[in-house]
Amino acid sequence: MKEYLKLAWRNIWRNKRRTLITIASVFFAMFLSLIMRSMQVGSYGHMADGIVEAFTGFIQVHKEGFWDDQTLDNTFANQADMVREIESADNVKAVIPRLESFALASTGELTKGILVVGIDPVKELDLTHPDKKIKEGKYFDEEPYGVLVSGRLAAFLNLNLKDTLTLLSTGYHGASAAGIYPVTGIVEMPNPELDRRLVFMPLPIAQDFYGAENMLTSLVINVYDSDDLKNTKKDIQGLLENGVYEIMDWKEMNPELVQQIQSDQAGGYIMLGVLYLIVGFGVLGTLIMMTTERRREFGVMVAVGMQKKKLGLILLIEMLMMGLVGAASGIIGSLPVIAYFVQNPIRFTGEYAEIFESYGFEPIMPARFEGYYFAGQTAIVLIIFMLAIIPPIYSVLRLKEIKALRS
Repeated sequence: MKEYLKLAWRNIWRNKRRTLITIASVFFAMFLSLIMRSMQVGSYGHMADGIVEAFTGFIQVHKEGFWDDQTLDNTFANQADMVREIESADNVKAVIPRLESFALASTGELTKGILVVGIDPVKELDLTHPDKKIKEGKYFDEEPYGVLVSGRLAAFLNLNLKDTLTLLSTGYHGASAAGIYPVTGIVEMPNPELDRRLVFMPLPIAQDFYGAENMLTSLVINVYDSDDLKNTKKDIQGLLENGVYEIMDWKEMNPELVQQIQSDQAGGYIMLGVLYLIVGFGVLGTLIMMTTERRREFGVMVAVGMQKKKLGLILLIEMLMMGLVGAASGIIGSLPVIAYFVQNPIRFTGEYAEIFESYGFEPIMPARFEGYYFAGQTAIVLIIFMLAIIPPIYSVLRLKEIKALRS
């Protein structure tokens, strides 16, 4: 086999121009496909992170029926024993209690409908990290009755630190809810839609505001391994009383986002398919041309005793070598480009930024390193070469020595 490898390596460099053209076609196919996939995977991850890590968490526990009718009447009691049981489940990193509802926010003559989220100031640090999103003021520490207001909402209501925010809403079981709270911090949420309408409030203050003492709308669950959500969800389900609670993962809570990712991914696969189809036909044409040019050479080798099977094996090794060289050079060439876009994501402005923000996402397109798409694209290239080599090898196995020597 060592002699075959040496012979194949020498053969592919006998015609350097033809070999370089073939390798270049594979290089550009790998280079473009890897950058495109890194952008796609990065965008999908950015979308998911904007929903999951910025707010919803990977799994949520609600009272049965809450998701279809998100009112304070569908709350449940904050039970320490239940929280400890969920925290003991495998893959559960943190359990964060919340009380979420809507309110009318007012400052002077300006009003806007907002989302009020009552949070545990300590446990919330295990998911959304609002303390790291503070652009003005401080996190909940000195002022127990203060609120954190999202950046775009603060700008709309002309709110500054130490200003007061008036909230009006309907509380638990239809009770009226009203309160005035000082603004102790302004947070910048990565999700533009949340940044336009979000107010964080300490959980006890939110429960007092809505008249829902010790009540929650959800337990938000953060996990260690996001790829094991199905089993984690099943484990949590086994810990809770059937028919009382509903458990939903982030995909169930955001079906539009999942459909958007799936449709975009399908479009990306079509583009990759067209790209590799073009490369495949180019490689096939090169191999047929190479086989035709070397027909007399093959005839001489068979005539002096070379077995056709061994000749076909050498030809196969030659093609795989060109494919591997092209794939390796494409990977090496794409790595610095992908690394650059990982650190410096493309930021959109103008109309493109508005499109992103209309879907509730920050207008950037980051790249992401994932080993599986490097391996996948390399496997596709090798498969293309394996398929393209079939006609040339078939012609070698059916070779007629006399006709080949006369060609």
